Amino acid sequence: MNEDVIEKVAEMIASSKYIVAFTGAGVSADSGVPTFRGPGGLWEKYSPEELASPWGFQRDPLLVWKWYAWRMRIIERAEPNAAHKLLASLEREGKVKAVVTQNVDGLHQRAGSKNVIELHGNIWRARCTVCGYKWILKTAPKDEELPLRCPKCGSLARPDVVWFGEPLPRDALERAIDEMQKADLVIVIGTSGVVEPAASLPLMAKEQGARLINVDPSPNRYDSVADIVIRERADPFARKLAQRLNINV
Repeated sequence: MNEDVIEKVAEMIASSKYIVAFTGAGVSADSGVPTFRGPGGLWEKYSPEELASPWGFQRDPLLVWKWYAWRMRIIERAEPNAAHKLLASLEREGKVKAVVTQNVDGLHQRAGSKNVIELHGNIWRARCTVCGYKWILKTAPKDEELPLRCPKCGSLARPDVVWFGEPLPRDALERAIDEMQKADLVIVIGTSGVVEPAASLPLMAKEQGARLINVDPSPNRYDSVADIVIRERADPFARKLAQRLNINV
């Protein structure tokens, strides 16, 4: 990634009125959170159907909860990286209007982003399978506390995340669509563009005239429509851009 590319990105940010970021697992990978689909990803050891589906949870809720608790312990040790911090800084400056994320780890919020739209839920939230009550988990639960039970009715609870075979939360999807329709620049960072319907959101913005910057170390579906393709991990890209923009990350 040479200086000319960074300069072009900086110019696009400066000339934009409504920037929306669209992020995936690659953003948090640079904070030490394993990705699902990349090398060393979480799915290498377990199948998605076992650990992230309603039928898998019904079959073995304890196994699913232990896996989520393990993930939560990893996230607890993680810190927001330069990409998380840069987007939060650009939001404070009024440039980035929203972060639409497929991640469930809460690192964007920990970095300081306020308008974060979580398409796939949040791993730090639990939801009762009977009464629907939701509550925030401040720390990763211990194995002896699992599977979690609802503090209101005592029924079995589940992680409040979107599993395979489940629809996206309607309010989050509608908010994301609204932001993409307003965007004149979408910065896609760290996503393969595989998981639908989330993956089509940047394409929707592009069709309506937004420019698109695609940041990912591997080729993906956005390459063919992006105005700029940057073959780089999220953190190094953000550090170089932050230096150009005089932002401390």
